[in-house]
Amino acid sequence: MMDAETATSPALLHQIEGPEDLRRLAPQDLAPLADELRDYLVRTVSRAGGHLAAGLGTVELTVALHYVFDTPRDALVWDVGHQCYPHKVLTGRRDQLATIRRRGGLSGFLRRDESPYDAFGAGHSSTSISAALGIAMANERQKNGRKSVAIIGDGGITAGLAYEALNHAGTLDADLLVVLNDNGMSISPNVGALSGYLRKLGRTRGRSSPLKRATTTGPGHFFEDLGFHYCGPVDGHDLPGLVRVMQQMRDLKGPRLLHVVTRKGRGYAPAEADPVKYHGVTPFDPEIGLVGSPAKGAPTYTQVFSDWLCDMGAKDERMVAITPAMREGSGLVRFSELYPDRYVDVGIAEQHSATLAAGLACQGQKPVVAIYSTFLQRAYDQVIHDIALQRLPVLFAIDRSGLVGPDGATHTGAFDLSYLRCLPEMVVMTPADGTELIAMLNTGYHHDGPAAVRYPRAALPAPLAERTPRLLPVGKSEVRRHGTNVVLLVFGTLLATALEVAKTLDATVVNMRFVKPLD
Repeated sequence: MMDAETATSPALLHQIEGPEDLRRLAPQDLAPLADELRDYLVRTVSRAGGHLAAGLGTVELTVALHYVFDTPRDALVWDVGHQCYPHKVLTGRRDQLATIRRRGGLSGFLRRDESPYDAFGAGHSSTSISAALGIAMANERQKNGRKSVAIIGDGGITAGLAYEALNHAGTLDADLLVVLNDNGMSISPNVGALSGYLRKLGRTRGRSSPLKRATTTGPGHFFEDLGFHYCGPVDGHDLPGLVRVMQQMRDLKGPRLLHVVTRKGRGYAPAEADPVKYHGVTPFDPEIGLVGSPAKGAPTYTQVFSDWLCDMGAKDERMVAITPAMREGSGLVRFSELYPDRYVDVGIAEQHSATLAAGLACQGQKPVVAIYSTFLQRAYDQVIHDIALQRLPVLFAIDRSGLVGPDGATHTGAFDLSYLRCLPEMVVMTPADGTELIAMLNTGYHHDGPAAVRYPRAALPAPLAERTPRLLPVGKSEVRRHGTNVVLLVFGTLLATALEVAKTLDATVVNMRFVKPLD
């Protein structure tokens, strides 16, 4: 962060109303601008909350991209969007940053209807190369001379969609630049063989030149073999060097890949030390950093799931817990520590997580796939074809169901009931409270077929009445109140509200429990 002397000097950042102002700066002004931008991010996000560590790591990269490319005429396609805060600041949204992830404010991700600089909307990962390739192909057809750039992280590039796009792009002569932002992280540290390959490249002394193709044994030969002109690894925090290399890569033809090594949380010591903790933050004092809450509130549905998973894992050695890169968010940290040989993080690979679970179930194992509702959408074909049609006993523990507030439309969990209820053989349950969540997880785990339990990102409405797992009769509801005038059929966490309303209406209240099969 800037010291007091720097903070009182003439501010470069407040002269930047858009990238055209940035491109008028002298090269020697770019590094001071990056310092101001990083300080502004820390001070603003610490007040407003939001995603922090990812954006801190891409400050120099963002400055270089907007300095080198003629945005918005040239398209920058950012993957996911966690790292997009510096981009928003430099593209006319600086003074709105404090409204991010709030009603009427800026989106926490990329939105085409928010700014012409947001070339492609994103919230889920690994879409950027496909979208940027489509833009590049359209540019070629229109003969407009525009550039197309995809910026994807080493976490996002682990997903199958990214390789489908690389596979296609490598056969074309499209004017496409892929910038691989390699920081060793998704939300959690990256996993898998590709992550290890990129770490090996990152330790390579020197780099492949933009002006010379890599050899079959040199750094980046994997990407060269796919048809890309590879350059890297490049220090993503060396702004003069980054600008120079990017200018050279910009002027080349055909598909190119620039491998940039950055550090998540760069420039703010607490975030560098713990980038997982500072991935997404609530308001905090930047001079102190994030501190633990002095008093614990009510347990969340995620915590109840986590406790059930560990308890069941202790009883049944066949249990295997699977997550697509969401260990912390899905409540799998303790299970991963207690049973590392039965914990599987597949990376950002939702499709693979579902079919992997199917294969495990074929051999008598008991897979539990812990996944956000919005990310399960990405594995829909696998849920249908590989699990439901084969009636395999896979349990989906679906977190973040329903409306998700600040994360916006790309992360809403409003579709799962509809897209799961139509599947053959699928049992779908939605608990009213923590005690019922335990019962439903236990019921789904012992069900001889596919089952899903979906629950919100929320605290329990009441303390747990009991922790002993019990089996529910599949497809059976329960009457919670007898009335005379009307019947309220309630699914999930609105039960407590319905019981209060029923007092006024003298209504019968039925806790439906099962979305499929219906009672």
